[in-house]
Amino acid sequence: MKSKNSLFILFAVMFLVMVGFGIIIPVMPFYAEEIGATPTQLGLLMAVYSLMQLLFAPMWGRISDKVGRKPIIMVGIFGLALSFFLMAISTQLWMLFAARIIGGFFSSANMPTVMAYVADITTDEDRGKGMGIIGASVGLGFIFGPAIGGVFSQGSLSTPFYLAGASSLITFILVALVLKESLSTEQRNRQSKKKVPLLVAFKGHLSILFILQLFVSLSLSGLEATFAYFAYEKAQLESVELGYIFMIMGFAGALVQGGVVGRLTKKYGEGAVIQLGIIISLIGFTLILFIDSFTTAAIYLTVFGIGNGLIRPSVSSLLTKKSTSGHGSTTGLLSSFDSLGRIIGPPLGGLLFSMAVGLPYISGIILSLFAFVLYRMYHTQAKKSEPSTS
Repeated sequence: MKSKNSLFILFAVMFLVMVGFGIIIPVMPFYAEEIGATPTQLGLLMAVYSLMQLLFAPMWGRISDKVGRKPIIMVGIFGLALSFFLMAISTQLWMLFAARIIGGFFSSANMPTVMAYVADITTDEDRGKGMGIIGASVGLGFIFGPAIGGVFSQGSLSTPFYLAGASSLITFILVALVLKESLSTEQRNRQSKKKVPLLVAFKGHLSILFILQLFVSLSLSGLEATFAYFAYEKAQLESVELGYIFMIMGFAGALVQGGVVGRLTKKYGEGAVIQLGIIISLIGFTLILFIDSFTTAAIYLTVFGIGNGLIRPSVSSLLTKKSTSGHGSTTGLLSSFDSLGRIIGPPLGGLLFSMAVGLPYISGIILSLFAFVLYRMYHTQAKKSEPSTS
C-alpha cells in the first residue's frame, strides 16, 4: 500500500512538472522572437536546455544515492520554478539564455531521481509497472501543458511563464508536505562511503542498453523535429490538425505506459517488451512514409507512439534491476543518453529532410533495426555472465 501511495504522489508530481514545462512550449518561439532572437538563436536556446541535462543528470542521480531522493527532487523543482520566473521577466536575449541554463541544470535532477525513487519502492516484479506510470504522467503532462499555454498566451506572452512557475511552486510544496523519503539513513550512509567513478553504471554488457536508448531518443527527436513539414508535404496538414494528431499519439502512449507496460513486463519480462516496442516503432516509421490524410497520419503516428511508449520504461526497469552502481547513478546516466539523442536528433533530422522528405523516417527504420540488434547483443552477453538474465 505504501508503494502504491508513493507511486500516485510521484505520478502527480511528474504530471505537474511536465504541465509546467509544456505550458511554455507553444509560447517560447514567439517570446524569444519578441525579445530579438533569430531562428538560429532560438535553436540554441532550445539546445542549451538539453545540453545541461546531458551534462548534469548523472551528477544529480549520484547525489540522490548519497543524500536521498526527496531533497534532490525538491531542489530540481524549485530550480525549475525559478527559471520560469526568470524567463517571465527577461527583457534581453542573454537573460533568456541564463534562465534556460538554470532551468536545464536544476530540472536535470527530476527525471533520474524520480525513476530512482520508483526503483527504490518497487519489487523486481512490479518495476516495469512503476516506470510505466511515470512515463504516462510525463506523456499526459506534455499533452495538457501546451494546450494551457496556448490559451493563456492570448493576453500576454509572459503569462504562461508565470503560470508555469506557479505550477512548479505548487509541486514543490506537494513534495515537501506529502512525499516520504525512499532511502533509509543506512542506505544513504552506505552509498556515501562508496568511492566510485561518476560513469560507473556504464560498464560491461549493461552499456549496450544505454546506447540502445540513445538510438531510440535520436529517432524520436528526429521525427518530432520534421513531422510538421513532412505532414504538410504529404497531406497538406496544418498546425491545428497536427496538434490533434500529437494529442492522440500522446494519449495512446500514456495509456500503454500506464496500463500495459507493467502487465507485459510482469508476464514476459522487460527484454520481450523492449523488442516488441522496437518492432512496433519500426512498423510505425514505415507506415508514416505512406500518410496521405489526417486519418492515416493519426493512425500511423499512434502506432509509432505505442511502440516508443513500450521501450523507455522497460529499459529503465531492466537497468535498475541489473546495475549495481545505485539506482540514482543508473537513471541519471540513462537520462543523459536520452538528452544526447534529443540534442543530435533535431538538426540531423532537419538535414536529412532537406535531402529528401522521407529520409528522417527511413533513418528511423534503420536506427530501430540497430536498436533491435543491440538488444540481442545485450541478451547474448547477459546470458553468458548471468544465465538467469531475461
